[in-house]
Parts: sequence; structure tokens; C-alpha cells
Amino acid sequence: MSDTAILRIALEGLADRMQDMLLAKAKSPVAREGMDCAAALFLPDGRVLAQARSLPLLLGGMIPAIAGMLRAFPAAGMAEGDGFLTNDPWSGGTHLPDLILLRPILAEGQVVALAGTILHHQDVGGLAPGSIPPDARDIFQEGLRLPPVQWRRGGAEDAGIAAILLANTRTPAMLRADLDAQWAAVTQAASEVSALATRIGVAAFASRAASLLDEARDALALALDAIPEAEASAEVALEGDGITPDAVPIRATLKRLPGPRLAVDFAGSAPQTAGPVNAAPSGLLAACFALLQRIAPGAAANHGLLDLLDLSLPEGSVVNPRFPAAVNARTATVKLATNALFAAHARLAPRRARASNAGVAVVLAVAGTDDEGRRWMFTEILAGGEGGGPDRPGLHALSADVSNARNLPAEVLEEIAPIRVEAFARHRGSGGAGAMQGGDGVRRAYRLLSGTAEISYRGERHLAGAPGALGGGAGGVARLRLVAVDGTERAFPSKARFAWLAGELLIIETAGGGGWGPPSNGET
Repeated sequence: MSDTAILRIALEGLADRMQDMLLAKAKSPVAREGMDCAAALFLPDGRVLAQARSLPLLLGGMIPAIAGMLRAFPAAGMAEGDGFLTNDPWSGGTHLPDLILLRPILAEGQVVALAGTILHHQDVGGLAPGSIPPDARDIFQEGLRLPPVQWRRGGAEDAGIAAILLANTRTPAMLRADLDAQWAAVTQAASEVSALATRIGVAAFASRAASLLDEARDALALALDAIPEAEASAEVALEGDGITPDAVPIRATLKRLPGPRLAVDFAGSAPQTAGPVNAAPSGLLAACFALLQRIAPGAAANHGLLDLLDLSLPEGSVVNPRFPAAVNARTATVKLATNALFAAHARLAPRRARASNAGVAVVLAVAGTDDEGRRWMFTEILAGGEGGGPDRPGLHALSADVSNARNLPAEVLEEIAPIRVEAFARHRGSGGAGAMQGGDGVRRAYRLLSGTAEISYRGERHLAGAPGALGGGAGGVARLRLVAVDGTERAFPSKARFAWLAGELLIIETAGGGGWGPPSNGET
């Protein structure tokens, strides 16, 4: 085994241990149980070196945020124990609940790498509990926006910044604990990577790291050689922006260029919206990173893959909004954009690609007060179904493509809040028909036992299911219902904010994936 291969194994293991530390130390269920957090290692110039096995949406989205922090605080001026924070979408961030933390890693007196973590915090203010209001009209309604700041100097926390953070959240104890978890993770990485670089020598570490990136780039180049020099497009549409029900198209065009290189252009996508479905460029980079990993699955997930990418995002569009656009619901936009990329790729390489996944991760933020006046809050992320493919059917209840979140256990939810989880099952029949069927989504039912609550719901695929591929059928649609004590039902659209009263049953059914190939019985 080569020295470069050994370094890859070591760094990926270190990144995974960072992720394990995040999960062990975090307090909020969305991070600890749902795994809505990620960890990665970077070179001093901001190029990603190794990633944990976590959420591609967060891993790829961290890259521009690290670059933004380095523009404000160059690595050459960093010292041992320094820490830097941001959540600003216009400094490379994602949306406001995602705080990105960066710590330099020193060996032999110089910065040899950077440790980064990102974690979706339970609440950072804004007009709705959970900081993901589906009806927000600008960034100021979504919570505290933090430009790149130095949060720690030589390990000591800046008390002023800490006070600002804790004063702008409904859950200060959770934010404090989750931020400490992020610091513990980057501190562990700083110790382990420093020891590794010292052991093999700083010069050798830098040389082997560069070789790791070169190998990933070469692996992608080899995979791109198998794709014809052609162009293909695909279009999807969001079901409204949270303010109006008008469709919001997202168009992706892939062009395999000589070299080889891959050009990705989102020209033709909708202008930025009044509602919060706008996605900062970090999310679209994450989508492209996921596509490149699909094209070259054996390549290391590092910056070498991005060396062969040309990405174009029209300014002022839903995939590159101007300040002060609302962006909290960007997950559905990025997931649908990812599926558009996959669909365009399928047209370039039709026999290799899978059908569309459900294309959305339902995000549910709930806050309430029980009959004794106790306040509670939780955020849950619900998976859909995976698309079928040439090698196998789609998997059920899977956060596919750029997602990798976990469902919260019923026991955890029932401990946090006065609710009873009355159903947790497959949304049977929601996977599209085909020679390889699409995977089913999930069905969750929650009954509020006491008090009142407010629900913020962000979903997608309520009107049209995920399309099939090569004659496969479309997946089933998602549904959101509230059943009153007297049995009457209210149905809601894919973005909604509403009250929840004691005794009412909340039912969520997520969409399934598309089928691949014509069904053997001829049905679609």
C-alpha cells in the first residue's frame, strides 16, 4: 500500500472520529439522534482534504464557508487554539441554523491543516421556533446572522460573541452544549492531525496530501472519459415558495467538455423568490459534489473532484439569491437540484443512472407548552424513498443523494415533548412501479397529549411524484394532515405553519422514489 493510500485511510478515519465526537457530545436531538451535523478536514488554503461519512449536503456546503472564513482570517495569521465561526449565507454559509466552526491545526509551528464542523442548531432566533419559518420573506426573519468572527483566541472564548449567540436563541442550553460539541470535535482533530503531521514530517504531509487530491482528480477524469462529449438538461419544480403556490422551476444542464471536464449550468432556473426556498451557492456546490461522487464512486471525497468542475449559478436566481433573500428552506431546493443533475446525467449515460429519489427531506420544527407550562421544542428530518436503478430496487425510507439524516426514535420524541408517536412505518405503495421499483417513503403519526404547539413544516412532492427512468413509473406523493378530536381532517400544502392542539393527530406521509425500467406486468 502506498504512502498516499495510507494517509487517505488515516485522514478519513480522523474525520469519522470527529463526527463520532459531535454525536457523542451534542445535546439537541436533531444533532445527536438525527445526525444533522458533519465534520471534515481542509488544507490551509481551504481545499477539502477528507470528509466524515455524514451528510453530503453539509459536507459540500462547508467548503465555501471555510473559504469565506479564510478570506476574513488568513491561515497564516492563525495560532494554536484559535476558533472561527460563521453561519452567513453570503459568506459561504448555508442557512442560519447551521453554525460552521473552524480551528487551525499546527505542527512544527505552522498551520498544516484546518478542522471544520457544521451543526444544525435547534434555534437561532427568527419569527418561528426552530428558525425555519416556511413563510419568511427575508433573512432578518430567520434569526441571527453571524459573519465570520473569531470566537476563540488561544483556546479562550470571546465572552461577547458567546453572549450574543445565547441571547438570540430560544434554547440557550442546547446551543451552548452543541457548540461545545463542535469545539470538542475540532480539538480532537487538531491533536490527532498534528501528531500525524509531526510523525511523518510537515513537508511529507503536505506532499502526500497534494497527491491525494491529484488521485481523486485523476479518478474522476477516468470516469468522465466514459461519458460522451455531449450536453443534457433536466428540469424540476418546487411546489411554491412558502408565500405563493406558483411553481419554482430549477433547470440543470450538464456538458461534458474536453480535457475531460464537466460544466454544470443552472441557467433557466427561476428568479429568487419572496419565500425562503432560495439556496445559497454552498448548497448547489454540495449538489455538484454529490454528482461527481456518483460519477466516480471510488474516488476520495476531496477537492480534487472540484478541479474538473465548471459551475455557473445565475445571480439573482433561486440558486444564487441576492441579499437579503430568505433561505431557510433551501434543503428542498438543493435536493431537487441534485435530482435534476442526476436526471441530466442519466440522459448522458442512460443505462448507468438511477431513477429520481423522492427529492426532498421533510423538515419538521415543533415547539409548544404543556398543561403545566413546561416549554419544549424539537426538529425532525423525515426521509423519502430512493429511486430504482439498473442494479437493484430503491431502498425504503432513505435519506438519499445529498441527505443522510436519521429519523428520531419515538422514545426520544416522547421524552422531549408531550406527544405519543402512534405510527412509524413505510408509506406503502409510494415507490414507483418498474422493473426495479422505487423505494417507499415513511408514514409518521404524532398525537399531542397536552397543551398547544406551533408547527413549521417544510416538504415537497405533494403535487407530483418523483419521475421514473427508462419506462419506470413515478413515485407516490407526500401528504400532511391534521386530524381533530372529532375526526375531521385538514390537509396542508408542502410549506405550512400552523397551530397544534391537544388531542389532535398529525400525520405525515413522505414521497417515494421513481421506478426504473418498465414493469413486467406493463403497469406504470
